[in-house]
Amino acid sequence: MTNDEYIKAIEMRRSRRAYGSKPLSEDIKNVIKEMVDAVNETATPDFIFVDDATPAFRLFTGKFSMIVVCGPDEQKAREECGYWGESIVLQCVYHGLATCWVGGTYNENKVYEMLDLPLGTRIYCVITIGYLKDKLSPIEKTMYRATHRKSKSYQDMIEYCDESLPEAYSYGLKLVEKAPSGVNRRPVKFRYEKGVFSGYVDEPYSDKSIDFGIAKLHFVLGCRAKGVYGSWSYENVFEEDNERIIKFSKEEQ
Repeated sequence: MTNDEYIKAIEMRRSRRAYGSKPLSEDIKNVIKEMVDAVNETATPDFIFVDDATPAFRLFTGKFSMIVVCGPDEQKAREECGYWGESIVLQCVYHGLATCWVGGTYNENKVYEMLDLPLGTRIYCVITIGYLKDKLSPIEKTMYRATHRKSKSYQDMIEYCDESLPEAYSYGLKLVEKAPSGVNRRPVKFRYEKGVFSGYVDEPYSDKSIDFGIAKLHFVLGCRAKGVYGSWSYENVFEEDNERIIKFSKEEQ
């Protein structure tokens, strides 16, 4: 997918808990498995595709699969869970599938049984994937109203800023506003000080770090859309790759 297609998927994405009556086709399952395999080559946590996820859920309806994200009980693994998991979510959404990040409304013990995971392995979350259902279910409408009454703007997420943000950073943060987050809390805090852009979350050894990982990906995609390439360091500082900054001509701006 191109960067523009990822951004289009950000605009399209909405968490769904009601899926179609048919399971995913074998072709689509194979494509998702390829995505999972590709991510597993890079990410610290393990992404595991599960064909039929319905036994682990009570509040979700229809037929759907899931990706279970698990691994060592580490902060950085949680962040990578969010970053790489969201990349899969956006690819699925762009191609017309419905998805949902799920942190607690599933039977975790059932998932452990389904996968026969070894002791000490931590399940961070799961991502459900199925065919899109045109209308929202009553539960979906209720949960959307409950979690979207007050949406935090990116300005509210900036803890400190000693000068005007570059245009690419402002746009990246606007995409962070659209990032999925547990109960829409948006726990990430950003700082821009002496030209250094960084972020963090309170309670990093929690699922807030998953939200941070998702936010990191949205920020990177937004910066790239404005011609600025970069990546997040281990210390959670966004570092520009100056050799890859795109210089647009006046005609292209």
